[in-house]
Amino acid sequence: MAAGSRMEDSSLDIIQSIEDDALLDARLLPQPSLQTHFRPRFHPLPTVIMANILFFIQVVFVTLAFLTGVLCTLDNPNDDKCPGNYTNPLKVQTVIILGKVVLWILHLLLERYIQHHHSKARNRGYHRIYRSTRHLKSLTVMIHSTGNAILLLVLCIQHSFPDFSTVYLVLILATLVLELICFLAWLLPYAVKIGRFNRAKPQPDVLEEEKLYAYPSSITSETGFRSISSLEEIVEKQGDIIVYLKRHNALLSKRLLALTCSDLGSHA
Repeated sequence: MAAGSRMEDSSLDIIQSIEDDALLDARLLPQPSLQTHFRPRFHPLPTVIMANILFFIQVVFVTLAFLTGVLCTLDNPNDDKCPGNYTNPLKVQTVIILGKVVLWILHLLLERYIQHHHSKARNRGYHRIYRSTRHLKSLTVMIHSTGNAILLLVLCIQHSFPDFSTVYLVLILATLVLELICFLAWLLPYAVKIGRFNRAKPQPDVLEEEKLYAYPSSITSETGFRSISSLEEIVEKQGDIIVYLKRHNALLSKRLLALTCSDLGSHA
């Protein structure tokens, strides 16, 4: 019985050795193919270009509004129509308000465009840039919505006291200039943040943190020092990392399966 069991174990060892040799002799997937499919590719954020285009449109609109308001009310301040009937049959203020409504719609579309691309960056694992620009994404719409409220207040007062048309036009133009200045104040820090992010071309936050732990000499924090952060930010960061790792692992499994199937199919 003992001799029979030893012979059975030795035969199993031979079979296992043959299977291991077959796995070792199998051709591995090429290294460039692995890097191409598994290494995350950086996608820059294209939002600054659209923001600059909209800023140029707003500059043109404010300039035309000033020229229209000054030229059309220069001869007769109480008349709200251009002498050459350029805005006929609309009044000057009506044309400016309609242009302001169109501009607000464009800023709303810009906010949705920025939110879309920042959400895509967050899904790719770039949670730090998403959190650092969280309050900047919707600030431009808040600026122009506040401007709309001011213009609505001016029009309401004008409806009750219509004798000061020049003053109301000046208030409308001043609101447009103030919106332009606020938009520029928003655009500069946002463009700097996104520009640095695109130039750095970082890997996802999880991989960047692994670099810091792999090379501890690059960490400049002192012993016993810990950055001040609220519990909500820590929990949110951990949740973002877990979601990214789950999505990344699922994607890697699909790509590995596809590469394995294609490699086996080429040898069949």
